[in-house]
Amino acid sequence: MIKNIFLLAAVFLVSLTVKAQKEFDATKPKLVVGIVVDQMRYDYLTRFADRYGEGGFKRMMNEGFNCKNNHFNYVPTYTGPGHASIYTGTTPKYHGIIANNWFDKELKTSVYCAQDDSVSSIGTKTDAGKMSTQRMKTTTFADENRLFTQMRGKTIGVSVKDRGAILPAGHTANAAYWFQGKDEGHFISSTFYMNELPKWVKKFNASGTSKSYLKTWNTLYDIDTYAQSGSDLNDFEGGFKGKATATFPYDLAELKNTNGGFDILKSTPYGNSIVADFALAALKGEDLGKDEFTDVLTVSFSSTDYVGHNFGVNSKEIEDTYIRLDKDLERFFNGLDTEVGKGNYTVFLTADHGAINVPAYMRSKKIPAGYLNNKAMRTKLEAFMNTTFNADDLIENISNNQIFLNREKIKSLGLNLEAVQDAIVNEIIDYTNVYKAYTATTMGKASFTTGIEKLLQNGYNQKRSGDILVIQDPAYIAYGKTGSTHGSGLNYDTHVPLLFFGKGIKHGKTFKKTEITDIAPTITALLDISTPNFSIGQPIDYILE
Repeated sequence: MIKNIFLLAAVFLVSLTVKAQKEFDATKPKLVVGIVVDQMRYDYLTRFADRYGEGGFKRMMNEGFNCKNNHFNYVPTYTGPGHASIYTGTTPKYHGIIANNWFDKELKTSVYCAQDDSVSSIGTKTDAGKMSTQRMKTTTFADENRLFTQMRGKTIGVSVKDRGAILPAGHTANAAYWFQGKDEGHFISSTFYMNELPKWVKKFNASGTSKSYLKTWNTLYDIDTYAQSGSDLNDFEGGFKGKATATFPYDLAELKNTNGGFDILKSTPYGNSIVADFALAALKGEDLGKDEFTDVLTVSFSSTDYVGHNFGVNSKEIEDTYIRLDKDLERFFNGLDTEVGKGNYTVFLTADHGAINVPAYMRSKKIPAGYLNNKAMRTKLEAFMNTTFNADDLIENISNNQIFLNREKIKSLGLNLEAVQDAIVNEIIDYTNVYKAYTATTMGKASFTTGIEKLLQNGYNQKRSGDILVIQDPAYIAYGKTGSTHGSGLNYDTHVPLLFFGKGIKHGKTFKKTEITDIAPTITALLDISTPNFSIGQPIDYILE
């Protein structure tokens, strides 16, 4: 009798536990979607607001939470570090992705952030698939979700750019896919994830979707109504080879042969449309959000970056690109409603960096801005090194506003490394357009809490960064005279959107400062799982229900 009572009690407790677990799981979204819009300044949300519909950016703001004062907290603001920092909750100081490309002090050569020569391409005969996360040292929130669910929650990464697909999805991703242009126009992957493309990917690649976008790119609406950008014909835009002016319309089918074949699509809004198409195909092909284990889909819209680099922040082309991206977002959100169900998914949207207005344009408006002559600076610096230290090979590399020294040679000459670093700083601080300079020794010893110095320190990786870190004058760039770029710690590069909406998200807005490293811990708080292993951000708890 007593034995039966204990047995019934045990069964009852187990049933309560199972019920509680089911109720707990029901509080989580079935799918988390992370969206990164490459090179999106915060003011694109407000500048083009009158042109947006109700189902894209405005849906996120009207139904979700808008963090209006969101910033990157490190330098440099590039694509690789940006995507890594968003999903790891930490900065290059810890995750190790210090740039898109950087000088490897051990290999003595430049390396690419997603490069992995130990793997092979899948879906292409080129080396474009020889990519993985091997250079990223820390976990992403997608990795933590995979570990928490015993690998039952899926992770899929999608982008035009390889680094935009690979770094967010993390080390344990089921797959990452990126667009191979040229004469192929297909989404590809790597043996890091698989040995063969899934059937749904092969079907998409064979569908002719990419080819369908090789058409005329004209403004979606009457160009005379595009009042939030400069004149269509000006001196500040690049354009395409084979067309005399950077003006609408653009016949992409005619221009493709002189602009990299299918690669031309990357520099148009249609590159974003292809990514939206493929992300919707991934929802169905991978059955994302269909079971009790939370899945993660990372989507990076990279064509905004290509358009910005080519045409600039103030162009008609950038305005049209964002108007069309808004339509693609609406289409994508409608697909989530259909496939996963309203109230079953959570989305965040941010950017990997902002962008500077074209310096030539700013100078025409009497705003201090300009262009750097890095070649002249290097020549002058090398002459100083030769005169001061009687050696002409003490500098191994100058890149990403960092100077890498030949430490072996310095040691062999009996020189003190810190003294050499200090001498360089004292020399270059007097160079034209050098605003600030710091040594690696300073970055390693000091503890900065404010200003550009804090951002420099958050971007400084002791094993990978250079010996001297240089900050140029505000709004001075090493770039061509047309188009926009990025990379600095100034507000035009650090201030980016941060929108959340969907399951578990309150409706509201804030001007409290949030940082890019807060996103990952916010998502892991929503999922009630471990934060990424080197996360330094804090959950934005006031946005969570």
